[in-house]
Amino acid sequence: QVQLVESGGGLVQAGGSLRLSCAASGRTFSRTAMGWFRQAPGKEREFVAAISWSGITTYYADSVKGRFTISRNNGQNTVSLQMNSLNPEDTAVYYCAAADREYGVPPRKESVYNYWGQGTQVTVSS
Repeated sequence: QVQLVESGGGLVQAGGSLRLSCAASGRTFSRTAMGWFRQAPGKEREFVAAISWSGITTYYADSVKGRFTISRNNGQNTVSLQMNSLNPEDTAVYYCAAADREYGVPPRKESVYNYWGQGTQVTVSS
C-alpha cells in the first residue's frame, strides 16, 4: 500500500522557519513529479511547490517564491519543503503529493497527483 507521511509541522512565530518532510513508502517515486499543497481554514486547497524527478526543475506559487524551497532525496524516497520568513498567511494544513509519472514542467494541478499524504498543520502566529 502506498503511503505518504508528512512531518515537521507546528507552531512558529512570524518571520520564523519550518522544514516539512514527506516520506513515501509502498513504491518508489524517484521517477515522478512530487509536490506540496496547502489548505487554509475556509479556503480551497492550493498549490505551493513542485519538483521534477531529478530535482533540477522546481516550480513555486508566487506567494511563496523566494521564501520556500522544495527538494527531494530519491535514495530515501522523500521530499522536503523548507519554509523561511513565514507569515500568518502561511497558516494551513500542508499536504505532500506524488504523481504517477514525470512531467516536463512540475505540475501545479491537483488532478495530476495520484497519491496524497494526510497533511501536517503549520500555524504561524503574528
